[in-house]
Amino acid sequence: MSVYKHLPNFLTLCNLLCGCAGLFLVARHDLLTAAYLIWLATLFDFADGLAARALRVYSELGKQLDSLADMISFGVLPAFIMLSLIRQFAPENLNYLAFTAFLIAVFSALRLAIFNIDTRQSHSFIGLPTPANALLISSFPIIISSDTGFLAAGLSQYYVLIALSVALSLLLVAPVELMALKFKSMRWKNNWLRYIFAAVSLILLALLQATAIPVIFVLYFIVSYLNRFTEAE
Repeated sequence: MSVYKHLPNFLTLCNLLCGCAGLFLVARHDLLTAAYLIWLATLFDFADGLAARALRVYSELGKQLDSLADMISFGVLPAFIMLSLIRQFAPENLNYLAFTAFLIAVFSALRLAIFNIDTRQSHSFIGLPTPANALLISSFPIIISSDTGFLAAGLSQYYVLIALSVALSLLLVAPVELMALKFKSMRWKNNWLRYIFAAVSLILLALLQATAIPVIFVLYFIVSYLNRFTEAE
């Protein structure tokens, strides 16, 4: 057990390494691989929580380490991806507007700090979770590179990316209650909305791949709104 108790922290550090590697790749203009590293970091972030609950290993160190890793992988890395995208599409004389993307890192830090001291967020989230925000942003370079539809065309406009940077930053700290995807038990009665959301999300990912992520993002807000009524019953 002495070895296994370190497994959650090890997985958290893998999350952190993904974020660091992603920043290196952004510097080398490889936004696609950096985006996929956010996906991998999300898997490690989900896995460390599962491991902690399965092994019943909880510590203040693990909590703080998780926030530090999330800040790099889901705060700084998506900010730099957005910065690179805006600089790619903005006119040269407006390149300075790309620094708007750093709001994502600033508000992610604020979101994570609030989460650590807010006791109301044990069963739900208040404000957009940083991993969800990072996953959405990670889909942008993939959609732009592989899609020729209206979504790719819209994301290729620098002013759209700037507007998204501001809007998503504000959503991170907005007083909006959102559903946590944590299964306290596996019972259908307590988690049926989560099961349906997960199933629909997987189907959309299989059919639409990265293009599905913005759709899932909107669906997440709708399901979170419906979840408030199911929990009140």
